[in-house]
Amino acid sequence: MTRNGQRLLMLIDDEPAQRRLVAAIAARRGWRTIFASDPEMGIATLGTPDGMALDAVILDHASPDADAASLIAELRARRPQLPILMLTANNSVAAAVSAMRAGATDFLVKPLASERLLAALDAAVGGKTAGELRPLTEKLTASLAFDEIVGSAPLFRAALAIAAKAARARVPVLIEGESGVGKAVVAEAVHAASPRNKKEMTCVNCGAIPANLVESELFGHEMGAFTGAFERKIGRFVEADGGTLFLDEIGEMPLDAQVKLLRYLQSNEIQPLGARHPREVDVRVIAASNKPLLAEVEAGRFREDLYYRLNVVQVTIPPLRERSADIPALARHLLGRIADQPGLRPLGITDDALSLLGSYDWPGNVRQLQNALFRAAVLCDSDGL
Repeated sequence: MTRNGQRLLMLIDDEPAQRRLVAAIAARRGWRTIFASDPEMGIATLGTPDGMALDAVILDHASPDADAASLIAELRARRPQLPILMLTANNSVAAAVSAMRAGATDFLVKPLASERLLAALDAAVGGKTAGELRPLTEKLTASLAFDEIVGSAPLFRAALAIAAKAARARVPVLIEGESGVGKAVVAEAVHAASPRNKKEMTCVNCGAIPANLVESELFGHEMGAFTGAFERKIGRFVEADGGTLFLDEIGEMPLDAQVKLLRYLQSNEIQPLGARHPREVDVRVIAASNKPLLAEVEAGRFREDLYYRLNVVQVTIPPLRERSADIPALARHLLGRIADQPGLRPLGITDDALSLLGSYDWPGNVRQLQNALFRAAVLCDSDGL
């Protein structure tokens, strides 16, 4: 993301018409597009200021062959979490599987549909999943009991055991783990197992709110508190009063808002912008971060006192590559959920396909596995994968 908050996309393609099309579509969501005419230029661009700020890459390739796989591997080695979208004219199940196997986050088919590209870009940068994946994602992150969460790897079950023990207390919980590991699912399970489960958990993605609006979004404001405040806003803390507030991507919270959050954790009081007096609220805070918050503290980007207030109970979710034995059960579970989506049907999955899934590192973790299976299910013409 650029300094002014604009999303940045790199398209690796040498066709002027395709460049203009992608840039024009992406601009509708406020993206700025830079271009690389060949893979070598794309790799070189990663080391530039624009390259360091990239939010996604689109690779235009005739087919996801060895050359594309090599390029994606190089991109992954340099930027493991960077979303990579494969654009190809080959509309087949084999092409989709090959693209995902090569490491692509998503698979787009020419001629490029504008809404499909925008949905893929929205999904790539996190926050709310867009496009056809939204109903599936909402279903998969719905409340589950701890024993309903799929996964038997020791590290994963140990993390869930810690979360389950903390569920009935009011203390804050800090959930850490890479993007896509299922932090929101664990947060929902903590809330569902708590005495506060009569009220729906309130969720806020701190990274999806403009920095100048975070305080107003969380703590509310009075009418006239600032230019454009034409009416009173209660804020998410008041909305969550008596329940649970899930602060996703807490590491993206501006320092000014961190001060107010710290005050709440110390006093159980908030002060809306423009208010004369503080207000007491009863909210259990669950926070999540896709990067180690202690490292953010050491870098001066996160308050140390707030870190220790949040880190009363820490739950670290391991990446999918560290629990690859769970992939077969996860794949079957996800396919079952996918089959419930409108227009889709139950699909089996062969041992060979499961072996293929298990051999991949899945840098996007469970979310990437879910997306790959969804694409395959949409494109599949048989009764199994």
